[in-house]
Amino acid sequence: MSQANHDEPFFQPGRNCASVRHAERFSLLIDGADYFRVLREALTRAERTVFILGWDIDSRMKLTPEGAGDGYPEALGDFLHALAGDKRRLRIYILAWDFAMLYAFEREWLPVYKMGWRTNRRIAFQMDGRHPLGGSQHQKIVVIDDRLAFVGGLDLTRSRWDTTAHAPDEPLRRDANGAAYQPFHDVHTMFDGDAAREIGLLARERWARACGKRLAIRAHRAALAQDPWPPSRRVDLEDVDIAISLTEPDYLGRQPVQQIRTQYLDAIARARRSIYIENQYFTSGTVGAALAGSLAREDGPDLAIVVPRNQSGWLQEVTMGVLRARLHTLLKRADTHGRYRLLCPSVPNLGDEIVNVHSKLMIVDDELLIVGSANLNNRSMVLDSECNVSIDAGADARIRRAIATMRDTLLAEHLGCEIADVVRERDARGGMNAAIQALLRDRDAHRTLVPLDPQVSKELDQLIPPEALIDPETPIAADELVDQFVPAEKTRPLIGRFALLGVLALTIVLVAALWHWTPLGDYANLKSLTNATRHIDSLPFAPLWIVLCYVVAAVIAVPVTLLIAATGIVFGASWGGAYAFLGTMAAAAISYSLGNWLGRDAVRKLAGARVNRLSERVAKRGIVAVVVLRLLPVAPFSIVNLVAGASHIRMRDFMIGTMLGMGPGIFLTVAFAHQLVASLHRPTIGSFAVLIGIGAALIGISLLLQRFLGRADLQEAHEGAPSDADKPRASDEARRANELRENGTMPRDAASASSKNERPDEVNS
Repeated sequence: MSQANHDEPFFQPGRNCASVRHAERFSLLIDGADYFRVLREALTRAERTVFILGWDIDSRMKLTPEGAGDGYPEALGDFLHALAGDKRRLRIYILAWDFAMLYAFEREWLPVYKMGWRTNRRIAFQMDGRHPLGGSQHQKIVVIDDRLAFVGGLDLTRSRWDTTAHAPDEPLRRDANGAAYQPFHDVHTMFDGDAAREIGLLARERWARACGKRLAIRAHRAALAQDPWPPSRRVDLEDVDIAISLTEPDYLGRQPVQQIRTQYLDAIARARRSIYIENQYFTSGTVGAALAGSLAREDGPDLAIVVPRNQSGWLQEVTMGVLRARLHTLLKRADTHGRYRLLCPSVPNLGDEIVNVHSKLMIVDDELLIVGSANLNNRSMVLDSECNVSIDAGADARIRRAIATMRDTLLAEHLGCEIADVVRERDARGGMNAAIQALLRDRDAHRTLVPLDPQVSKELDQLIPPEALIDPETPIAADELVDQFVPAEKTRPLIGRFALLGVLALTIVLVAALWHWTPLGDYANLKSLTNATRHIDSLPFAPLWIVLCYVVAAVIAVPVTLLIAATGIVFGASWGGAYAFLGTMAAAAISYSLGNWLGRDAVRKLAGARVNRLSERVAKRGIVAVVVLRLLPVAPFSIVNLVAGASHIRMRDFMIGTMLGMGPGIFLTVAFAHQLVASLHRPTIGSFAVLIGIGAALIGISLLLQRFLGRADLQEAHEGAPSDADKPRASDEARRANELRENGTMPRDAASASSKNERPDEVNS
C-alpha cells in the first residue's frame, strides 16, 4: 500500500468529508462526567435554539448526578422543561431514532417519551424513522444557538455517565431506577465558530427529513447576549479547521454518502509512525484489510486498538464478538513485524464487569484526530446515519502538540499513570507500542491495559453467518429476501389473492393512519394493552382469546414484543410465558399458512421495501435458516412468516426453528417484564435471585442451542454444497478477493467489499 502524498490537503470535501470549517475553540471531552457537566452548563446559557440528535435519549437520565448547583431539576426531561419555561425565546428540538423492538428493554418506552417531552409547546420531539430497514439514526449531536456544537459517541441516555477513574465502587454510577452499571468510557468533542454553525445546518436537515418541516435559522449571532461556551471548561485547541464527515445510506432517492469510510482508509494509508484507535466494535472488513496492509509494510506504523474485553449482551457477543475475533486473526497473520496490539482496559476489583469502551476515535501519528459516532463496523460505513469530526495538523506544530497530548491523556487514563510517564517512555523507547508495553502493570493490583486475544470455538464460528447478514456492507435490494429465500418456480395463480392482499394492505394502512392522526396512539401502548389483557383474562375461554389476539396481531403487524411484555405483566412468569409462547407459535403457523396460500408473487408485493437481503448461508433452507432468522432482526416477524410460507421450507422445520429461535427470548421477555414490575413494587433479595435464575437458564439454553445448531450445520455441510451452476457468477475482482480470503489475508466482508468499492453507485442500504 502506498503512502498518501503529504503535500496535498488531506481533507477533500465531497470525497472524505462534507466540509471544512473554522473553529475558534475546540476541546476533547473524555468520559461522561466531563461531557455532561459542560453540556448542562452550556444549555443554561442557550438563548434561541437547541438541537439534540441521538441514537437514544432518556428523559430520566441525570447529566450531573454529583449535583449542578444551577437551580434546575436533575432529570434531563425536567431540566429541559424548566429551561424552556424560563427562556421564552428558546426552542428545543429533540430527534431520536425510531428504534427497533430489539432494543425495547434497553430504552425508555415511546409512551414515556411522549409523556416526558410533549408538555411544553416550545419543546418539539420527533422519532426519526427515515432510514432503511435495519439502519438507524446514530449521530450524537447537540447544537446550541448555532454557536456551540457537541459531536462524539455519547448519547443522552442511561448508563453513560462515568468519571475517568472508572472506579468499581463509584456510588454515582447508577441509572434512573437506581441500579448500578459497569464503568463506561467514551469521548466527545466541543467546538464553536463556523464549524458549529455547519453542524446546526446538518441538524436542521436531519429534522426536515424526519418530519417534513424545515426550520428557519433563529440564532443570529449579533442578537445573542452571551457566549454559550461553558466558562468552567478549558480550551484544548484554538484557531483550528474542523472537517465534518458523514455516512448517509441510499434511501428514498438520496445518494449514498460514505465519507467516513473513505477518510478512515485515507488516514490509514498515510500513517507513518502510529495509529491509535478506541472503538466499541472492530468488525469492518474494509478497514481491517487496510490495517492489515499497513502492518505488512516494512516501514509501517505501530497499531494499538483499545476495545471492550467483550461485547455487551449474549447476542452481540456471539455475533459481533465472533466477527471481531475473525478480524483479529487476520491482523495477527499480517503482523509480521510485531507492531499490532489489541488491548482492553482493566480496573482492579471489577470482578466479571468490564470497562465498556464505547469510544469512536482514531489518532494517526501526531497529525490527525478523528472523533464521532461511527463505529469500526460495516453498518457505520454504509447503513447508519453517522457524523464524525476531524482535525489535520499538517505542518502546524501547535496542533500536533495538542493532538499528541489528547492521545497521551487517553493512554495515561487506561494505563493508570501520568501523561508525563507516557511521553517519557515513548521518547526513550522510540515508539507508541514500546511505551505501552513498558507501562503495563499487574492487572490484579493496578489499573492497566491488558492484551486481548479473542478466540471463538469452531462450532460457534461455523454457526454465525457471514458478515453480510449481521454487519452488512454490501448493497441490499428491497425484494432480494423473496428472491433468495423463495424459489422462483413456486408460484400460484393469483386470481382472488390480490384482492385479499389489497384488503390486508388497506387494513395495515388504516391502522397506521389511526395510530398517527387520532388518539389511538395514546391508547395503544403498554398500559392499554395490559388493561385490555386483564379484561380478556376475565372472559370465558380466556386462553383461546389470548391466542387469537396474537394471531390478529401478527396479521396487522402489531409489535409482538409489546404483546409478550404485556402478557408477562398481567399473567406472571408461568402463565404469561405459556400464553405468549402458544400465541406466538399459533400466529407464526397461521401467517406461514397464509404465505403458503398466497404464493411467492403475492408475498413479494406485500413485503416490498420492508425486507432485507439474506446471505447465502441463511438462504439454506431448514431449521438452521429459521433459527438465524429469528435470532437476528433482519425482517419483521410477520414478513418472515409469510416469506417462509411461500418458500420450500417445510412447516415442521419452520415451527421447530421458530421455537428454538424465539422460545428463549419469549420466556426471557415475559419473566423480565413480570420481575421488573415485582422488583419496582417490592425490591427484595428474592426478586434479584429470580433474575439471576433467569440469566442462568438463558445461558444454559443458549449453550444447548449452540451445540444443536453446530451439529445441524455440520450435517448440512456433509450433505454437499451446491454445484457451480447454482452459484451466482462473480466478477474477476470478487474471485481474487475470495482467494485472498481463503488464504487468510482478507476477512470475509472485505472480500465482498473489494468487488463493490469500484462501483460506489451500487451501494444501497
